Amino acid sequence: MDDVTAKSEYSHIRVRWWFAAFAVAFAIGVCWLAWLIKTQQLQFSTWGEFKSAVITASPLLKLLVLGLYLSICCTFLPLNTSWIISAAAMQGTAVAGNMWQTVLLVSLVGAAASTVANLNDYHLFTVMMRYHHIAKIRHTRTYAVAVKWFERSPFALLLLFNVLPIPVDVVRPLAAAHKYRRTKFAAANFIGRFARYAVIAVITYMLGRQGWIATLALLAAAVILALPKLAGKILAGRKHNLPESTDEKISA
Repeated sequence: MDDVTAKSEYSHIRVRWWFAAFAVAFAIGVCWLAWLIKTQQLQFSTWGEFKSAVITASPLLKLLVLGLYLSICCTFLPLNTSWIISAAAMQGTAVAGNMWQTVLLVSLVGAAASTVANLNDYHLFTVMMRYHHIAKIRHTRTYAVAVKWFERSPFALLLLFNVLPIPVDVVRPLAAAHKYRRTKFAAANFIGRFARYAVIAVITYMLGRQGWIATLALLAAAVILALPKLAGKILAGRKHNLPESTDEKISA
């Protein structure tokens, strides 16, 4: 399969249009956020001012921060999503007056933003599949087995991988490679993330004044899970930079 053939198979997806629309929407969101911070006269120069700003900021500002952050949390920018959902659902900083309104708002905005981020993944994987040296994996035995597994129940698998906090999501690249319909892909992502975020929001809100413990615990868990990956990259880099052994130098 050459590049021309690979590109033609995925030419129906207008990747540039998608990312152009995302870039414009994200820029508008950032400008809107800057305007809200200015009009609400929030200060961040000290830790005390920051905590006060988080408490007194309007629900709209908090939801905008939540949406912007989650919209960039994807495979290629693997930022943790759970801690900020928990932070937005704490009673002291909640975006609404009661638990169910808070859970609904946080889950809706969070699910919508995460769906956009996962669609970014879908389109990036589509770009990758347009090049034959990557697209040729579709002709491997491993891919054939994976696709057979995916085809049994693609919507349910996407839903499951979005409900459960699985560190490595192999279903998203499979969906893109298999050219799974983006409407169904988005629906599965939205429903799954809504369910996941609703559970986190309910637990955090019910903890009351101790809700910060859930936020801190989720953030700590994200850091701990990231440490093995970081350590692996550091060790791989050191191994790559190690000088040749004496025996290798002599034989050379």
